[in-house]
Amino acid sequence: MNNITINIPRGAAAIIDTLQSNGFEAYLVGGCVRDSILKRPVHDWDITTSATPDEMKKVFSDTKIIETGIKHGTLTILSVDGFYECTTYRIDGAYSDGRHPDIVRFTKSLAEDLKRRDFTINAMAYNDTEGLIDLFGGRLDLMDHVIRCVGNPEDRFKEDALRIMRALRFAAQLEFDLEMKTKMAAFQMSDTLTKVSAERINSEFCKILTQTMGSQVINDYREIIAVFIPEIRDMFGFEQNNPYHMFAVWDHIIEVLVRANLFMDPNNLALALAAFFHDIGKPHSYQDGPDGIRHFYGHAAKSAEMTDSIMRRMRFNNSIREQVVTLVKYHDADIKPEAKYVKRWLNKLDSEHLLRCLFMLKYSDISGQVVKNRAERLREVSELFTVLDDVINQQACFSLKDLAVNGGDLIAAGMKPGKEIGAVLSQMLKLVLNDECANDKDALLKAVGIE
Repeated sequence: MNNITINIPRGAAAIIDTLQSNGFEAYLVGGCVRDSILKRPVHDWDITTSATPDEMKKVFSDTKIIETGIKHGTLTILSVDGFYECTTYRIDGAYSDGRHPDIVRFTKSLAEDLKRRDFTINAMAYNDTEGLIDLFGGRLDLMDHVIRCVGNPEDRFKEDALRIMRALRFAAQLEFDLEMKTKMAAFQMSDTLTKVSAERINSEFCKILTQTMGSQVINDYREIIAVFIPEIRDMFGFEQNNPYHMFAVWDHIIEVLVRANLFMDPNNLALALAAFFHDIGKPHSYQDGPDGIRHFYGHAAKSAEMTDSIMRRMRFNNSIREQVVTLVKYHDADIKPEAKYVKRWLNKLDSEHLLRCLFMLKYSDISGQVVKNRAERLREVSELFTVLDDVINQQACFSLKDLAVNGGDLIAAGMKPGKEIGAVLSQMLKLVLNDECANDKDALLKAVGIE
């Protein structure tokens, strides 16, 4: 017995107790053990057992069971407080496709099961009877803040190349470093990521990007990121030679990511991606003036074009892709901190959330530029947030749906149904957005000559 104690949920404890009372071994395993030791929130409580799927079915014959992944030994079992995944100890065969084992053999050995796992910090097991089972030094690696492969890292990455990205994700998420052999293997085998589906790469990349240490990990492992986003290589070391910038393009990107993270949470993926992509078009849209100053006319449009192409290739869904492309396209737009301009942009983007993200991106972008006039420019962006809050709180009109007049009102006033109605409504909206007329039915009708 050791001095590690984990507060096991009632449902998981009941499953473990039931399996043990029927002569089988059963433990918590993987991420739930890791996060419990680190005092981090646990989202999934996974159980491993010596019982085969058929044996589990017999033990829990009076319980609801879902055959989640029975081929690989996994059943989802209903307990007193919810469902829990329970998986038979197994030994994996060769991974000829670089993702799935060709064969899976069940075993009665916990050690055999644990040694097939990716990292030492994920290869620990626990139950209340025996305490922590740590055969590969996972607890020590947690204490040392180290990500280390179980056994030979080349073998682990050869089994599933996505583990390279998982290593980076854990480094960003836990604020750990990769152990040297694991790090070397990750770099040496990074080309194998080309065999991994875009969707799986996408998922891990996004998780890295939204972590507090995501920017540092992305910078430290940029050559790995460049395997699936090769376009970023053009930014490495590309000097801007511009009075507004003190960093090369890639270094500026990292600075902006750091600052954007202050606004970020895992749900603000659009901001994180826009910060990453916003200047990717600069190496493809520059002109060197006779005075030695480098100009980037049209770089926002080029960056948006490239972002759209990359995100399509990486299989992002249309919603997030369109949001990010919009943010990149308008990241350097000149928006004055006045109500009429903010309302116009609300109308243009048709989203309060997206406009807030645009302001966050602008603030982060400016924060990563030269110190001269930076405070004043940041103050102006801060004022944009204030004006936006005022516009929203006042329930100001910024779209046709907010307009005090609708098509029915125009027909009642004598207009014939048709395209002209839409044109008149658009004219009214423009008057309101420009503060040339109040959003009032009588005032609007009068303004367009309808009494």
